[in-house]
This record gives sequence, C-alpha cells and structure tokens, in this order.
Amino acid sequence: MKIAEWIRKIDDLVWGPWLLFLLLGTGIYLMVSLRFLPLKNLKFAFACALGREGKQGRGDAGKRLGKEHASGQVSALSSLTTELAATMGTGNIIGVATAMTLGGPGALFWMVVTSLIGMATKLVESTLSVTYRSKNALGQTVGGPMYTMATALPGKLPGRILGFFFALFAVLASFGMGNMTQSNSIADALYVTFQVPKAATALGVTVLTILIVLGGISYIARLTQLMVPFMGIFYLLGTLAVILAHWRNLPLALGGILTAAFCPRAVSGGLFGTVLVSAGQSLRWGVSRGIFSNEAGLGAAGISAAAADTRDPVRQGYISMTGVFLDTVVMCSLTGLALASSGAFGMTDAKGNPLTGTALTLAAFQSTLGDWGEKFISISIVLFAFATIAGWAYQGERAFEFLMKGKTACNIWYRFVYALMAFLGCVCSLEVVWNLSDICNALMAVPNLICVLLLSRGVCRQIRDYR
Repeated sequence: MKIAEWIRKIDDLVWGPWLLFLLLGTGIYLMVSLRFLPLKNLKFAFACALGREGKQGRGDAGKRLGKEHASGQVSALSSLTTELAATMGTGNIIGVATAMTLGGPGALFWMVVTSLIGMATKLVESTLSVTYRSKNALGQTVGGPMYTMATALPGKLPGRILGFFFALFAVLASFGMGNMTQSNSIADALYVTFQVPKAATALGVTVLTILIVLGGISYIARLTQLMVPFMGIFYLLGTLAVILAHWRNLPLALGGILTAAFCPRAVSGGLFGTVLVSAGQSLRWGVSRGIFSNEAGLGAAGISAAAADTRDPVRQGYISMTGVFLDTVVMCSLTGLALASSGAFGMTDAKGNPLTGTALTLAAFQSTLGDWGEKFISISIVLFAFATIAGWAYQGERAFEFLMKGKTACNIWYRFVYALMAFLGCVCSLEVVWNLSDICNALMAVPNLICVLLLSRGVCRQIRDYR
C-alpha cells in the first residue's frame, strides 16, 4: 500500500465518529453549562468587537478569575481580525464545495450547526488562553492552549505533556493547513485564470511571507485589519449577486439542504444532481469542514486572542467567539446557498463526471458573472489564502516558541522553514498535505478539548457571572 493511501486511512480514522462525538459533545456540554449565553449574548459580543458595549460587561473579570492580567500587544479588534485571517481561507470557498460534494448538500446544514455549537467552545478556550497567558524571553505577552495546559491543569507533568503535543501539532498544522495548502491554492488560481507561472507565484508568495514573519504580530495585525474587512465585503457582494440572480431557486435550495441533512438521497435530481451519500457521511463532512473553516475546538485562535491588549479575559472570549459566526454562519452559508441555487450541482465536465471542488465553484459563479466569475473566484482565493498564511504565521511561531521553552532566539528557524513551505506549496501536488493537515487538526483538537473539559466548571461559572 502506498504512503498516500496509508495517510488517507489515518485521516478517515482520526475523523471517525469518536472525534465528531468529542467535538460536538464538548460544544453541547459547554453551551448547556453556559445556559446558552453564547447565543443570547451574540449582539453584546459584536458590540465588544467594535468597542461599543459601553460600560456593560467591563470590569474586574481578571481579578475574579484570580489572576492579574498583563496587557497584550495589539488591540482586541486586531486580535479578532488576525483570528479571522487564519480561519478565512480556502475552506470558505473550496471547502464548502468539497463538503457539499462529498457529504451532499445537507453537509452545509451540519457546518452551520457545528459553528453555532462551536461558539461556546471558542468562547471558553479563548477566555482560558487570555487568563493563563505568560511572557516570553523578550517580555512579550504570549498565550494559547499550550500555556493553559502547562499552567492550569492539575499536576505539572500531565499539563506540560499535553501542551507539548498541542504545540507540536499546531506547528505542523501551520506548515500544512496554514501555509502549503493556501499557497498551492494561490498558485493554481493565478495559473488557471491569469496564466501566471507557478514558479513566479512561488517567488512572490515567499517574499511576502518573509516580510510577514519578520514583521511580527504588530505588522500582521495591521495587515489583517485592512485585509479582512475588504476581502469579506468583496466576497459577500459576489455571492449575493449569484444568489439574487437565482432567487427563484432559493426556497428549493433551502428545503433541499435541510432535507439532505437527514435523508441525502431524497433530494437527488433537480438542483443537486445525483446524491449517493448517507446521512452519516453528510454529518462527517459537515462537521469536519465546519471545524476546518472556523477552527472552533482546535484551540489555535486562543493564541491570537492572548495577544490582545486587554485585562478582561471574558470580554476577549466573546470577541473571539464572533469569528465563528462570521466565518461559517455567514460566509460559508452564503457560499453554499450560491452553489445550491445556481444549479451547478447538476453540471458535468467534458467526460460526463459531476463537477466537484474548484470546478463546481467556478461553474456556480460563471453562471451569473460570466467570464468575470472565474476572475472573481480566483481573486477571492488569493486574498483569503494569503490572509490565512499571515494569520497562521503568528500562531505557528508562538507554538514553536513554546516548544523551545520561551526562547525567542530560535524563532528565526521557524520563520525560515515557514517561508520555504510557502514556496514548496506553490510548486508541489498537495493531496497528501491536505490529508496530513486534516490529521493535524484532529490531533490538535484532542488535547485542547481535554483541557477545556477539565477546566470547564470554573471558567463557565465566571462567564455566567460576568455581567
């Protein structure tokens, strides 16, 4: 058996029912423990992100958690845009098409359900990351699940072991999901649409990546604060144009998505073509691609949240939580509705095979925007993918720094390898890398969720009592 086949089997194993149960079970448990506050306080969370919550919610949350908090390096909003940059990658565009192809149109329903449940997980894990953040050798504020595990879990050795493995898998994920898969998408998009040689794209992406990693969190935060709103609005306008152009199909598309979540084959034909998947496959791909998109439960977003200039962990947790809603409930839902209403699922290629992935997405947007549809998708992929490279550059470096016991002198090696991975991603075939990235996502989630569950009682009480 080839190595690629072994990796695919491992990917299927780690993303089996046990992990889906752990992710969804943890989210449901936290949502109930928090008395559905993530949903009730969503408006308040957005007000916090925009700095318009007034006096409501501000106060001595840090003291009530029994810890005096140092300020971070960037604003609360900048930390959120850095998180969004890391999550708003190709998963919001190609990932949705892949989920709805492999899991049927009902996979979109499970993506949204997973994100709503995941808001509770993101609120808790980000609150913990801000609470237990520390200082590195340069005196900079750093944090994330690995610091929470090493500091807060009972018994120093188990916490350090969990923290070590989380940081290790986070570094590997930054090379794969955060970098190589994104740079490969950029190279493909520019080559197919604008005939830019992949070698030229590799050189350009590598130079920009070097500038990003050398700039540090302050530079990354400024970059993402400019990029995220622009690329979000740009992409939303395009998806809305497709949906409005096919508005007559919208009720049928919505009904089909809801029906397919529980009985996928019942919607075969019409807008969705031939559907051969099971309800279990719909759930599996919806949950895994939802997590791939918003990273709720993986813990990586806590690394960015810990950099926020705040002394209020719960408030920052609410701000971080809004990223899940924006990333999946808004962006992925609109992508899925555009795909479904356009009728692209019924289209086939020159060989008569149903369109999948990138081809499916291009067909949906070309049906409305013509030749500009291909250019629109390509530009969106470039913006989203490069933003992800920027966001993961910081998260991966902080995880690597933890492995080096806070010694920043070794960071130059991480930066060198990260830039090299951007180059390799542009010129290599990445089927194996995609599967390895999925595996690293799963392996990051396990220690993070163990930590969240062990500390859930205290942090849920603090969040319930916050206002």
